[in-house]
Amino acid sequence: MNQKDPLVHLFAGGCGGTVGAILTCPLEVVKTRLQSSSVTLYIPEVHLSTINGARVSRVARVSPGPLHCLKAIYFAAYSSSKEKLNTVLEPDSSQVHMVSAGVAGFTAITATNPIWLIKTRLQLDARNRGERRMSAFECVRRVYRSDGIRGFYRGMSASYAGISETVIHFVIYESIKQKLMQSKASSNMDPEEDSVKYASDFIGLMLAAATSKTCATSIAYPHEVIRTRLREEGTKYRSFFQTFSLVISEEGYRSLYRGLTTHLVRQIPNTAIMMATYELVVYLLDG
Repeated sequence: MNQKDPLVHLFAGGCGGTVGAILTCPLEVVKTRLQSSSVTLYIPEVHLSTINGARVSRVARVSPGPLHCLKAIYFAAYSSSKEKLNTVLEPDSSQVHMVSAGVAGFTAITATNPIWLIKTRLQLDARNRGERRMSAFECVRRVYRSDGIRGFYRGMSASYAGISETVIHFVIYESIKQKLMQSKASSNMDPEEDSVKYASDFIGLMLAAATSKTCATSIAYPHEVIRTRLREEGTKYRSFFQTFSLVISEEGYRSLYRGLTTHLVRQIPNTAIMMATYELVVYLLDG
């Protein structure tokens, strides 16, 4: 895929992020609840007690909405960085992919952390039946009243640590994609079989994205738990390393992987759909 105007990648990233989020949003709520320090689940018509004694409450429903288009910022930053680095380093090398993914991750995290913090707070907002769910505007007011502007950037250190996941993901993804493109170039397929070729390309990209994301997430997952803890309202968690050591001392090493299964069940299809949609939109806009 040739590097084109960043607006193409911005639009394609928005499409990919939105499609993936819409299809996998319910699992995102469950994953966040499992990562939190108080696990709460909702079972219709039955009220139970959780392990730590908290009352079972209704899970907050957070629709994907337009905010998930902000993932497009990452794709735009990634494509722009990659285009510039290709003129300095060996084109499409692992170094280019690693640095581009790091720059894109840093840019996207810095620009969007306040929004993801609000989303996390809304997902953790446990209300009983009949109680009105906290709105995004109310959540913003509570964060500002409690912690000021700094409150909107809680968990950002853990997100920066999570750039390692993004780097691993894109290095593996680009490597697999290059091999798929080489295999496609060496294959001799009749023109009338082009539709079959394009379908196999799409499936191949989805499998590449799923494989790379599984490897990256399994390696770097603890930062997700730490980030969720830091974003909880009125908690004892203050910094990345303080939270890391506190979670281990109080709950053990296994707690750093709470919600991993749910996260993988959501993240693998989400990433596969998002990346394949992104590549498809870029391909269609490239003509």
